[in-house]
Amino acid sequence: MSSLEQLPVGCTASITDVPGADGLSLRLLEMGLTPGTGVAVVGTAPLGDPLEVEVRGYRLSLRRREAALVHVAPCGRR
Repeated sequence: MSSLEQLPVGCTASITDVPGADGLSLRLLEMGLTPGTGVAVVGTAPLGDPLEVEVRGYRLSLRRREAALVHVAPCGRR
């Protein structure tokens, strides 16, 4: 199992967990990053941070430290 920040651009994955009960973990869950949901890494900013991901039909930008909290099981290439 890896985290969302470790996936290369073009990869899709399934979210397995967003651990923690802090405000950031809860906010990620509120944004739709829930276990069982598919997510794809669409791109990165020129310096590598933030990441652009597609989840539930919309695109979302996440800092790498935020994406590190999202555990995923890689599914394949987009």
